[in-house]
Amino acid sequence: MSTRQGPVVLRRPHSPRAIGFLDLEEVGGWAVKVYGISAWAETPRPALVAATVEAAASVLPSPARTDSRYGIGFAVAHDAADRCFALVDWWHGENEIHQRLFSAPLEQPDALGPHPGEAIGCVWELAVTDFERRAWLRHVLANPEGPDTDAYLTARFAGRV
Repeated sequence: MSTRQGPVVLRRPHSPRAIGFLDLEEVGGWAVKVYGISAWAETPRPALVAATVEAAASVLPSPARTDSRYGIGFAVAHDAADRCFALVDWWHGENEIHQRLFSAPLEQPDALGPHPGEAIGCVWELAVTDFERRAWLRHVLANPEGPDTDAYLTARFAGRV
């Protein structure tokens, strides 16, 4: 059996995008770190950011804090090249990220709905997820002094990917 695959054909060359922390929002008892990404600007449009926070409010479980939930999560508003995306993620059961993915047409950034299909994120969005995973491990799971959720909430990603 050959493992050789056909060539990858890119629609357009990769272009680094700014990814940045926007705000720490309180959403129904949850502390949510909100990030932004845009294909054409330094930050996503405000309507998409607001819709992302609204999407978080619609899916984050209640109550925020239980024996297996900590009331801590993160969200990403992404003005992508072909569609608007919002990822809402929260920590559950010590080491699991639960996620809901939303999308909307570019011309309607405030019309987010559940994203059809099986996507979990793109290379830019997953940079945030990777950072958050590492921060959770460093500040909560593997912290020799014990879990420090305040330190986790102040750890924030910013960069170009």
